[in-house]
Amino acid sequence: MIDIANHLKAIHREVGRGQAASGEVVSVLLRREYDAHVADVWDALTDPDRVKRWFLPVSGDLREGGTFQLEGNAGGDILTCLPPTTLKVTFGGPTSVVELRLTAIGDEGTALELEHTVPIEMAGSGAGALYVGPGWDGAFLALALFLAGETAEDPAAAANSPEAQEFSRRSVRAWVAVVESSGTATADEIAAATEVSLAQFAPDVTD
Repeated sequence: MIDIANHLKAIHREVGRGQAASGEVVSVLLRREYDAHVADVWDALTDPDRVKRWFLPVSGDLREGGTFQLEGNAGGDILTCLPPTTLKVTFGGPTSVVELRLTAIGDEGTALELEHTVPIEMAGSGAGALYVGPGWDGAFLALALFLAGETAEDPAAAANSPEAQEFSRRSVRAWVAVVESSGTATADEIAAATEVSLAQFAPDVTD
């Protein structure tokens, strides 16, 4: 059984709107601490043989300046790769950028930050966080279980299990609260995005 409440509580979430060189952007930020050495967390995030055991199979020219492709999901360019602290990639398109930042905590702990930034035209508003935030919550959960030695035989199937969908349903609600408090979207925008997000991440669970 997954301790859904504690895994949700372990993730810090932020939503923001700001300016970049390309124009206005919307960003989501997640942060979680893991009881694992920073080198181990980095390896779990970047070694294809380990990534497929908790996330998805990944292929490509896996180096800075190369490309990657997640099976059945997004691909992109590897913009920055600085082991074991920084990985920055485009994700599904040149203006959708994901950056992972790892910081050692003592001798055997790691803080992981994930920031996903897209143009306002793609997100629509801060409510666009609801299209990606719950998915990243699920990835943070899967990584935590993997690092704790709880490896799913089929990660994709595990991500769609009733228990995982209940986690996602509660995750959507957590992101709704963050978007509401951020002031980056209207009530109508949040309501519309919530409906889409629940249908995407928790289609078989009653809200």
